[in-house]
Amino acid sequence: MDVSFLGGPRPQRGVGVVAPFDFALDRELWRWIPDEVSLHLTRTPYVPVEVSLDLARLVSEHETLSEGVRTLIAIAPEVVAYACTSGSFVGGTAGERAMREAMTRAGAVPSVTTSGALLEALADLGARRVALVTPYTVSVTRALEEYVAEAGVRVTGCAFMGLTRHIWKVPYREVADMARRAARRGTDCLFISCTNLPTYDVIPQLEAELRIPVISANQVTMWAALRRLGTRAVGPYQTLIDPAARNGPALPDVEQQQEGST
Repeated sequence: MDVSFLGGPRPQRGVGVVAPFDFALDRELWRWIPDEVSLHLTRTPYVPVEVSLDLARLVSEHETLSEGVRTLIAIAPEVVAYACTSGSFVGGTAGERAMREAMTRAGAVPSVTTSGALLEALADLGARRVALVTPYTVSVTRALEEYVAEAGVRVTGCAFMGLTRHIWKVPYREVADMARRAARRGTDCLFISCTNLPTYDVIPQLEAELRIPVISANQVTMWAALRRLGTRAVGPYQTLIDPAARNGPALPDVEQQQEGST
């Protein structure tokens, strides 16, 4: 079959992604990406450290990020993203800003990080009170709480799993259970942390059940990167990225809903 009349494949717009060496959810990232955009991923070098604050610091050193960005420049991405929540909040808001600046210098393109994208998403949703779900240990979870508090966002509830490895193996059921535990009265939004934690399919379920916006690390990372391209992430029934989902009824009190269902 002669396909020359088609003029070749559609031009692709690129998003470069630097991810930690243990990142296992490439396919989940792709689920938020429209057809005209390609993801180009690279990993940070392996270090023999379990998930911890030490690991977060090691995989987010400026030279490590800059080298990751430089490996992507040959394919000319229009934006680069650092897909790691703990690595981008471990230095606080000033540390996150410095990371983006280092990445932009290395690639001469706009840069986003997962934790920076989190704050951007909360602002876009008008959320000032957030519940947190994390797979982390208590020390890493507390660092996330401090990060959002530094940005002026109140943490209304938190649930964590205490894991130090194999986070990508956590099933949706456990993610949903943790979200129900974290949700509290007066919560504006629930954030599920860690780019290695699967969340795509559980977001609509939790939004319908809890009646508040639910956002996740991978979701906000792709949403923010695609915003820099002037395009939108895809994914039905997710409040952050589906305009129709923002036009629903007013959100009832979370605890009152839970009490009424018992």
